[in-house]
Amino acid sequence: MLKYGILAIVVLALLIYPHAIFGAIGNFVSVLNPLILGAAMAYCVNILCRLLERYMWPNATAKWAVGLRRPLAILVSILLILLIISGVLRLVIPQFVNALNGFFKAMPGTINDVNHWLNSLDKNNAITAKLSSASIDWTSIQSKVMKFLTTGASGVFTSTVSVFSSIFSGLINFVLSFVFALYIISGKEKIGGWLNRLMDDFLPAKFVAKTRYVVHVTDSMFSSFIGGQVLEGFILGTLCTLGMLLFQFPNALPVGALIGITALIPMVGAWIGGTVGFVLIAVTSPIKAVLFVVYIMILQQVEGNVIYPRVVGGSIGLPGILVLAAVTVGGGLGGIVGMLLGVPVTATLYRLMRNATFRKEGILPAEEN
Repeated sequence: MLKYGILAIVVLALLIYPHAIFGAIGNFVSVLNPLILGAAMAYCVNILCRLLERYMWPNATAKWAVGLRRPLAILVSILLILLIISGVLRLVIPQFVNALNGFFKAMPGTINDVNHWLNSLDKNNAITAKLSSASIDWTSIQSKVMKFLTTGASGVFTSTVSVFSSIFSGLINFVLSFVFALYIISGKEKIGGWLNRLMDDFLPAKFVAKTRYVVHVTDSMFSSFIGGQVLEGFILGTLCTLGMLLFQFPNALPVGALIGITALIPMVGAWIGGTVGFVLIAVTSPIKAVLFVVYIMILQQVEGNVIYPRVVGGSIGLPGILVLAAVTVGGGLGGIVGMLLGVPVTATLYRLMRNATFRKEGILPAEEN
């Protein structure tokens, strides 16, 4: 009876004070954001770290070798990730700066063309007559413009301060998350052992067994998803680069590398990289930029309907239709974060339900074999 009474009180509180309760939960989660981000970073880096540890003198028994394996694997993993990110940035940023320089260099010519067009209006009596006959209150327009400029200056200053404050806060949170991630990776066995002892001492054995089983399946699905996503990004970036070289589009290497990185965002990542690629190409050749958009549309269809469901869906054992559904629903509910989490969460639920069905049919699932 006690647990039903507590449940009734919780439901009643949610119905009476929903905004206050969910607001408090939101504030609590926002405080934990650096820790959540650090745990996510640790999980992603740990996948590469585990792979490296398998090849770092696996049969060594010397104390110094065993003690050095983990720190060296962490260092190499972080350096590899930073090397890839910095390499892509060094490819893309100079080209993007050149594109902006080309745009600003083209501005005087565009302004001259507009001036010539405005001057030609004087020669068109019909347009001049309509402008002259129009009752335009230029004094009112001037006062509104001056008011906008006056209030806009303070608004720009406030926005600038807000932007710098957000950047500084973001950097602090990132540093805290990074340090927290290092602590998790370096001491994951101790943390895991402490959690196991805590569950064994205070929770029922049946519940502990089910929890470990669910965690095992979840870890398997998320690890496979991240590996498949990286492979899919590599395939898509390679195909984009080769296609751009074949059709003689400019900036093939930086655009292909950028699309390969942004493809880590399921299904729509190629569009994000394609938008930047369009800007880089449009400065050199607007016609080729339009053709590039057509090429990206075709490549995106191939990626969304052929490559992604098979590579990522195959790595996590999820049917292609469920992959598309997970990305669509996850994106609608949580934006980019929802897209990233939608597929592995759906794969985890699918695997748990499939294994439950197997047990009902008397078949032992692979995770329990």
